[in-house]
Amino acid sequence: MAEAGTGAGAPTRTAADVLTRAARAADLADLDRAVADCFACPRLVDWREEVARVRRAAFRDQAYWGRPVPGFGAPDARIGILGLAPAAHGGNRTGRVFTGDRSGDVLFAALHRAGLANQPTSVSADDGLALRHTRIFAAVRCAPPENKPTPTERDTCAPWLHREVRLIAPTLRVVVALGAFAWAAWWPALRAGYGVRPPSPRPAFGHGAHWSGGAGPVLLGCYHVSQQNTFTGRLTPDMLDEVFERAKRMAEVD
Repeated sequence: MAEAGTGAGAPTRTAADVLTRAARAADLADLDRAVADCFACPRLVDWREEVARVRRAAFRDQAYWGRPVPGFGAPDARIGILGLAPAAHGGNRTGRVFTGDRSGDVLFAALHRAGLANQPTSVSADDGLALRHTRIFAAVRCAPPENKPTPTERDTCAPWLHREVRLIAPTLRVVVALGAFAWAAWWPALRAGYGVRPPSPRPAFGHGAHWSGGAGPVLLGCYHVSQQNTFTGRLTPDMLDEVFERAKRMAEVD
């Protein structure tokens, strides 16, 4: 588990600190360093560090990241993929979003089929994975207990997402929201990143749902790549392929 204070400046301890540090981030590298030094949500800090300390038996000999997980992918992305939060033994272990867990296995296999990733697997932060025209980020940057962040944790973490969207806004054309939580998290990010007032009432989430508001990117809904969805057949490889082919067409990516 990484030591506190490895990023620039003092670690982020409060919601006000998050707002300040996110707003100050000059580029994605600066933002990623600030994200990794965030300690603003005590329950999430306790959980991520406990998981990193106790570890799952299969990963007993590995050093867990045990920190917030930054976004990953192209800085000039035309397609954004928005998830809920890192997995306790996935991104919280490897330090890269959707890396080292079953959800990531499904997601990156689909991105590879779509020509948006150079390989179909994502097992560690140094495995050579590269994304094409695509960036992946989460609404909440720490692994939450039972995969359920509280509303306060969601709101405290939101400025990281909002700043990331702002930094890639010049090229971003499509956002794929993985699940209802990500779909709901997008509307405040739309306002923060583009100055666009979200629609009222909000469009309902669904697999294949589509919203376009003119100034901001197109929003596409996709069932989350969780085992609950993929093991039961609620989300199939063909369904994922269809979403990413739509995203490529709308983003004008070959």
